[in-house]
Amino acid sequence: MIVDSLKHIDIYQEFSEDIYQGLIFLKSAKPEIKHGEYFINQRVKAIVNSYMTEADYTKGFEAHKHVIDIQYPITGLERVIWSPIADMEIQIPYDEERDRTFYTNQSPQGTYVDIGNGIYAIMFPQDGHAPKQYIDHPRLIKKITVKVSLV
Repeated sequence: MIVDSLKHIDIYQEFSEDIYQGLIFLKSAKPEIKHGEYFINQRVKAIVNSYMTEADYTKGFEAHKHVIDIQYPITGLERVIWSPIADMEIQIPYDEERDRTFYTNQSPQGTYVDIGNGIYAIMFPQDGHAPKQYIDHPRLIKKITVKVSLV
């Protein structure tokens, strides 16, 4: 997992052009952006939706095999709990259509990050992540999730 500020996106241009294009989209997006899907290029799309953060996201930790997630609340703040999937147990088997597996039993090395207000997180296939957690109290957030295809 990478956690960084939108102020530093230029360092990712050499790392991955697709990740960089997703970060440019995030940095240029306005809070008024409409819900829906936005196709950035053939391998990168952004999904914009809103939801209430929760005390405990009950589905567990999700991970993807074929995409990298870049998650950023454009309004509000959200806590994302992270854990390496190597030490976890499968809770819900891989769903090929949605490209996700849910895991349980967070690793002792797991941690969390608070995103929003200019801070985003990039999750790779080995990164189990449980989004939708509230920080101080439940709140309505608008979130952009950029999906960067690995295939």
